[in-house]
Amino acid sequence: MELKKSWRSWCKPHNLFIKISTCRLPNFPIQILLLGLCHFLVPASCSRKPPPLPILPLPTAFQLQWQLSDMALFFHFGTNTFTDSEWGSGHAHPSVFNPTKLNASQWIRVAKDSGFSTVILTAKHHDGFCLWPSDYTDYSVRSSNWKNGNGDIVAELSAAAKDAGIGLGIYLSPWDRHETCYGDTLRYNEFYLAQMTELLTRYGEITDVFLDGAKGEEEKDMEYLFASWNSLIHQLQPGASIFSDVGPDTRWVGDEYGVAGFTCWSLYNKTGFEIGDVDLQYNSEGDPFGPDWIPVTCDVSIRPGWFWHASEVPMSARSLLEIYYKSVGRNCKLLLNVPPNSSGLISDEDIQVLQEFTELRRSIFSHNLAKNAVINASSIRGGIQDTHFSPFNVLKEGIYTYWAPEENQSKWILYVNLQELVSFNVLQLQEPIHMGQRVIEFHLEALTQDGVWTRVINGTTIGYKRLLLFPKLKSQYLKLVVDKSRADPLISYLGIYMDSVTVLRDTPDKKSRACFNGTQALQTSTHNIATDTEVFTIVCFDRVARLLFGCSADEFFDFAKLHPFSGITLNEIMEGEMFSMTLSKSTNANAQHVRVASAVPLSSSFQPAINLLKQCYQTPHAS
Repeated sequence: MELKKSWRSWCKPHNLFIKISTCRLPNFPIQILLLGLCHFLVPASCSRKPPPLPILPLPTAFQLQWQLSDMALFFHFGTNTFTDSEWGSGHAHPSVFNPTKLNASQWIRVAKDSGFSTVILTAKHHDGFCLWPSDYTDYSVRSSNWKNGNGDIVAELSAAAKDAGIGLGIYLSPWDRHETCYGDTLRYNEFYLAQMTELLTRYGEITDVFLDGAKGEEEKDMEYLFASWNSLIHQLQPGASIFSDVGPDTRWVGDEYGVAGFTCWSLYNKTGFEIGDVDLQYNSEGDPFGPDWIPVTCDVSIRPGWFWHASEVPMSARSLLEIYYKSVGRNCKLLLNVPPNSSGLISDEDIQVLQEFTELRRSIFSHNLAKNAVINASSIRGGIQDTHFSPFNVLKEGIYTYWAPEENQSKWILYVNLQELVSFNVLQLQEPIHMGQRVIEFHLEALTQDGVWTRVINGTTIGYKRLLLFPKLKSQYLKLVVDKSRADPLISYLGIYMDSVTVLRDTPDKKSRACFNGTQALQTSTHNIATDTEVFTIVCFDRVARLLFGCSADEFFDFAKLHPFSGITLNEIMEGEMFSMTLSKSTNANAQHVRVASAVPLSSSFQPAINLLKQCYQTPHAS
């Protein structure tokens, strides 16, 4: 009691640690108090210290605005919707397109109710059919039976989006299987830019332009003049963000399943890459030394296909939540495709999933359990007198206020007193990305009830938003430690949450554990595929199948030691974790392995994947 009284009597006149002094000091680590006091006793300058210098590269104004909204909705709609196709041939008659109940306002209402601030429409997909009455082709809604050829879906969606305050983006496929001049560089680029001009000048503000790099292998050679396209887009719509495999404003994650790398930089080096020819792993992870700021779009469809098919059903809300953790929660924007059906409406079952997904996010993230915490830091830029960089800034919503440490420090730590024992399993962090992306590695520690600091989770990049899920724990005192940073780290937000929905599996036994892009998985079965020259062994894990060359299942148990990612700290995998293989050989020791470079979903039983691999590799007369 005397100790508590003496601390209070000293702190009160100095306006220091008022809230901390009310806690039970025997349970509060004395080193935290002493560290804070040593810092705050340093004399302060009378003038305010300016903000730290930004570290290049930095986002443009519209890149920043683009990333401040977590999610966008994608609408794949066209003749494919009516022909049960994904890549239409370009020969379907326009009369097949007849969405008799089309209601663009319903599409926008679904987007807004589900928390999506932008929608993107496939104004023209690979089949070349245009959802607006283009003056440069007869293959459009003008030639359809819908509204007797007088309809314009882009116009209807634009009007509905404007009324609801939702941004409108346009997808205009470079690959056109209908247009006869495709393959003629000059003529087709003129044609494409003419159609792009129509879309960017007729329908008001366009927030996003999506340039898809997909193209069939047997199609005509075609040189796209991307530099001219980008210049025209920014000229006609200065605030539009251009997506392609390599930017210039936002890049593709490298898969179509909404999952980014565990490490994900907005920094990127686009030199040497072009649309349709990128390093998938590099796109997924980015580059801490990259000179270009090109953040990531994670695109995924709520259904197995991109277009609506009567035989398909949407994924579950829990699956969407896991994708959210691995896209938005990894410094990316989630672009979720919800395809309208052949009536021209978003299907009821898709709406139900979106409603459940929205409620899951609300139940987890609507209340920051650290909202009333007492926050202190190893140092504060300008000292305690300058609240501009106070550690308490990390409890404010948004990225424009932040904690900044003093310069030339050897450690960067935030101390969090939750003021009571709290159960939680999610950490959210944000950086003020207008000042550059900085943090390379960090970790979270919690003080156990027996007074021992325990490491809870390790992380790499933060960026606009980082979400880390870990086994539930209960603690009052936390430490966020930045271990490595490109410059003095700046933290704009710290959130602690409880996710009671997502299930984490127990840590697998080391003998049956493998590391996949920073995540571990548990072996379930093995399968052999014989060819003329060798036997392929497929080792199936609870969340991934991996094809091994010249390596038995027993040898695979030690694979994590040889794996290029083995140096990355493993993280618990979530129920429903989704991965697949990118066939990229790398020689380690005496075995060649297929390395996972991107994450995509596979059947939980893996049988479809195994059958596909057999079709690809099994020779007809192999035993």
